[in-house]
Amino acid sequence: MRYALPLALSLALIANAASAKPPADAAPPETTAEVKASRAAAQQFSATLKDALQQAMNSSGPVSGMTVCHDQAGQIADKLSQELGMLVGRTSLKVRNPQNAPDNWELAVLKQFEARKAQGEPVDKLEFSAIIPDDQGQRTFRYMKAIPTATLCLTCHGGSISAEVDAKLKELYPNDKARGFKEGDLRGAFTIAKPMP
Repeated sequence: MRYALPLALSLALIANAASAKPPADAAPPETTAEVKASRAAAQQFSATLKDALQQAMNSSGPVSGMTVCHDQAGQIADKLSQELGMLVGRTSLKVRNPQNAPDNWELAVLKQFEARKAQGEPVDKLEFSAIIPDDQGQRTFRYMKAIPTATLCLTCHGGSISAEVDAKLKELYPNDKARGFKEGDLRGAFTIAKPMP
């Protein structure tokens, strides 16, 4: 599901992330139909997952909410991917599910988001897009939209997690790294990829 990038391009993106400057091949953020479609896909993914999560937590508590994230997030992403003709997912610098680990391009953008946040940009406004060529010359449109850490997230991703939640996290995600967040932190990002004609 991840796209491979040439090593030189990946290194250039990571170097640019440190200075918080978009790489030269960045797509114009406000002028492409792909950006608008990607924003809509990220919003739809976010709203669908958040609704399912809140319903489960309100009816059965945080452990039930965790089960929704574990069992339904991937299904929601897969369904949207099929409906919209693009790959839809989530990633983070601190992943809970190893299947959501960032590829080189996503890693560079996440680091860029952290640098931009440190310079005062609001997390909920952070987004980035680019058209990336692969080794065979195929161009892929890539887009990421930051996910801010909200109050709801802290139950399972905060610095103080209940013993019941902690036990379930250890059962579902033995290599969990997605803890210790504070409200307003960069929790991760929605990530979209679509092959270009």
